[in-house]
Amino acid sequence: MHALLETVLQYEQRLCPQESPLRNPPMKRAVILGRNQGGVVETHVPKPRENWVLIKIHAAPLCNEFKGFAAGRTEDYLGHEASGEVVEVAQPCRVEAGDRVAVMPGYPCGGCALCRSGDYIHCENNVDFEAFTGSAEGRATVAQYMLKPDWLLTPIPDDMSYEHGAMACCGLGPTYGAFDRLQVRGGDTVLITGMGPVGLGGVIGASHLGAEVIAVESHPYRKAKAMELGAAHVIDPGDEDALERIRDLTGGIGVDRAVDCSGSPAAHRLCIDALRRRGSLAFVGESGAETRLVVSPDMLRKGIDLKGSWHYNMKGALDIMGVIAKNREKLDRFNTHLYPIDEVQRAWETQVSGACAKVVIQPWAST
Repeated sequence: MHALLETVLQYEQRLCPQESPLRNPPMKRAVILGRNQGGVVETHVPKPRENWVLIKIHAAPLCNEFKGFAAGRTEDYLGHEASGEVVEVAQPCRVEAGDRVAVMPGYPCGGCALCRSGDYIHCENNVDFEAFTGSAEGRATVAQYMLKPDWLLTPIPDDMSYEHGAMACCGLGPTYGAFDRLQVRGGDTVLITGMGPVGLGGVIGASHLGAEVIAVESHPYRKAKAMELGAAHVIDPGDEDALERIRDLTGGIGVDRAVDCSGSPAAHRLCIDALRRRGSLAFVGESGAETRLVVSPDMLRKGIDLKGSWHYNMKGALDIMGVIAKNREKLDRFNTHLYPIDEVQRAWETQVSGACAKVVIQPWAST
């Protein structure tokens, strides 16, 4: 413990030397110090500029940062999901102090054709945060304050909690975008592979649309959580007859739509094989591996559509808030663990265990 404290103190001295005045009081920000070693440092509060506003973060859902924690990849600026309150603006803009907002991921340019059409997530001209603001401070969401362009903020209704509003990011967002691309409708049978937080969020979203969900997962906790959140069936991918069971559940026809949230080539293959003719599949889970695909039997003869879906178009920002508002009880069961920022070590350990759904940091909560 003394060694960890010394490491954090050394980090703070390097980050905020005595000659660099802090805006009082300083803010807290989570860092990864080494393998299975997280910590919290104090640093200066960033300053808004032009249409970039200062946000006091009230809920910071964790995504895949735990992988760096487990691997020992030191990181200073973590996270891309948040909700909070606008507390300072540099000029009149789309928001004002006191507004409650959900923060969209990334720092796209805002001016290219993709950004203007709402598909900002695919922007090829992302802003150099440090060059624009003069500091790297303010781009982390696992912190007490951050900076964001006003147009990447979605209003949160006054009667909605910050913890729920933050699910407009990666909690429900990736699969919301996939369902929109696939045109999922009530009565569809939707196969979702991988019941991590993104996949579990997909169970909520697909059920909301009136679809029947077949989930694929091997972890006992997440299998049970998928059923709790609305899956009609859960298939273990380790079962030799997994594909046959899916076909049996669909009368031998196959599923209408499939969404992979695992990034596993085996899951990709299962989705392709489980699709009915003229069905469609969206890849949501990140993957750098190759997936076997044979054009004639897989694509031409079945007539299936394969899509890549990273997030959702900004035109859906208000609609996803409606989805959240109608699924509050499920979201309470989806947000399984809430931690103050000083307990980020425990939060990442919980994620590493796999026995969780969405883990959320509350930067201003006391221990």
